[in-house]
Amino acid sequence: MNRRIRVRFAPSPTGPLHIGGVRTAIYNYLFAKKHGGDFLLRIEDTDQGRFVPGAEEYIIESLKWAGIMPNEGVGIGGPHAPYRQSERKAVYRGFAEQLISDGKAYYAFDTAEELENLRKELEEAKASNTSYSHQVRNRMKNSISLPADEVKKLLEAGTPFVIRIKMPENEIVKANDLVRGHVEVNTATLDDKVLFKSDGLPTYHLANIVDDHLMEITHVIRGEEWLPSLPLHILLYRYLNWEDTMPEFAHLPLLLKPDGKGKLSKRDGDKLGFPVFPLQWKDPKSGEISSGYRESGYFPEAFINMLAFLGWNPGTEQELFSLDDLAEHFSLEHVHKAGARFDFEKAKWFNHQYLMSRGNDELAVEFDKILKQKGITANFDYVLKIVSTVKERVNFVHEIWQQASFFFVAPDSYDPEVVKKRWKDDVPLWITEVKKALEKLEYFTAASFKDTIHHYVEEKQANMGSIMNCLRLSLVGGSFGPDLPVIAELIGKEEVVARIETALQKLG
Repeated sequence: MNRRIRVRFAPSPTGPLHIGGVRTAIYNYLFAKKHGGDFLLRIEDTDQGRFVPGAEEYIIESLKWAGIMPNEGVGIGGPHAPYRQSERKAVYRGFAEQLISDGKAYYAFDTAEELENLRKELEEAKASNTSYSHQVRNRMKNSISLPADEVKKLLEAGTPFVIRIKMPENEIVKANDLVRGHVEVNTATLDDKVLFKSDGLPTYHLANIVDDHLMEITHVIRGEEWLPSLPLHILLYRYLNWEDTMPEFAHLPLLLKPDGKGKLSKRDGDKLGFPVFPLQWKDPKSGEISSGYRESGYFPEAFINMLAFLGWNPGTEQELFSLDDLAEHFSLEHVHKAGARFDFEKAKWFNHQYLMSRGNDELAVEFDKILKQKGITANFDYVLKIVSTVKERVNFVHEIWQQASFFFVAPDSYDPEVVKKRWKDDVPLWITEVKKALEKLEYFTAASFKDTIHHYVEEKQANMGSIMNCLRLSLVGGSFGPDLPVIAELIGKEEVVARIETALQKLG
């Protein structure tokens, strides 16, 4: 194929963009970038009954946050505008009529009640195909079964109709999917899908074929759920005489639940406590709020890296890639056929790697915002020291507070399990004497703090573990945090002494 590579991401604005959709966008973006091609955003909003206000804006904002903005499409413009299907109504009707004229499609005037009766009848008869197909079309109300003059009268009278494809009765449709390999389907198993609806809008099947052709799309990279529609789409290209410019197809594997059993859903995220949407989403009807990766503290680079590896790998041991590196290494040949199991712990691992690669200054600026929200004003150099001390222990910037709050506020309670286990016997006496020794230090550093404890333990034959654990309990309120001498040096002698005195008063 010598044409310029052109791919599209074509979501429907029926709600928040699932991370599976974002992954589809990522693969399209990477494929286009690798080959110096174009990445388009098209909004497929022909199903007006499922349209959700704000969904289109959410899609665009999600792509922007992830750093995979298209270079052509909705909100950007380009030579094939408009890119919103509801604004292209006039384009589709002519192609539907062309299919009718060529005997490849037909008008169907069946009512909803008649269609329901057909479905029930076929189910009761245990028919192998319970859809509107070549097996039943001749006894339904359509332009195949009705005389031409009656069809003309129905059309002139404004009788509601849809346009259905006339599926061949027994033909093998063959395709080469860039992920799945060779695919064959017998049309005898397929139904006469609706191409044009009674509301004057095309269905996805017709609209996406027409738009892909007119927008010169060379590769259709989409989710596995569209694989059953591939034979229909291939036939439409043939029937519209566009076989020479038909794009190549690649159907991506599903994103699976963490246990590997079934497609990943919002319910799984709610149940297990992780987001399945890129950004926070507020349902315009119910007001329900769903969490997003951005608001959960993920870096967009980590989010992209994590999603790229759900269904693809570069064939090496390397796991951390910049967007440019991903584009350089990406190939559809390395996309897996099997579903990709979502691993939330791995997602957090990716974010930790990117957090560790960030400069301490950058992290300190972000953490300082959190401090200000809590009403804490601190010297920036001090914040910088704290961030550099604890960042290895966290996956997200907001977790720094959980690991470092005691650097800014004294503990107001003490872990009861640690108290029960550690604060007993001679501990209060030892801690009191250690406090006095620390008060006498002229130079209060991590080293002098440590030396003072060691000297006391040797002199009194005291229990080092008990003393260190109870000093930690006094300073931080529990048994967590970085190296104790480091904590002591950072908060300073006066604060160390004050916290020990408080612990002695409260714990006895």
